[in-house]
Amino acid sequence: EVAQPQGSTSQPPQNTVIPLPSCWDQSFLTNITFLKVLLWLVLLGLFVELEFGLAYFVLSLFYWMYVGMRGPEEKKEGEKSAYSVFNPGCEAIQGTLTAEQLERELQLRPIVGR
Repeated sequence: EVAQPQGSTSQPPQNTVIPLPSCWDQSFLTNITFLKVLLWLVLLGLFVELEFGLAYFVLSLFYWMYVGMRGPEEKKEGEKSAYSVFNPGCEAIQGTLTAEQLERELQLRPIVGR
């Protein structure tokens, strides 16, 4: 390896290997998801025959919303919230439109027709 001077920045190695998930892991998750959807469809058909299809569908939607939400204890270390008031120092995430940015953009916009 060649020694680089103190002021230069070092680049990461070009042949970095990123491990990909194995085919078995992907097919297992796909099979489980497929079986869950299939079970839901079979139960939906059963409840439609019992004339409770709409109730089953609506309760399923509530269940999916409940399962899809994460609690604060499931937050990863260093992960920022989409709501800046919950971040340290009220720091906004990248791509958030702030009031200050909107005001700057509105004031610098040229007048149309001149």
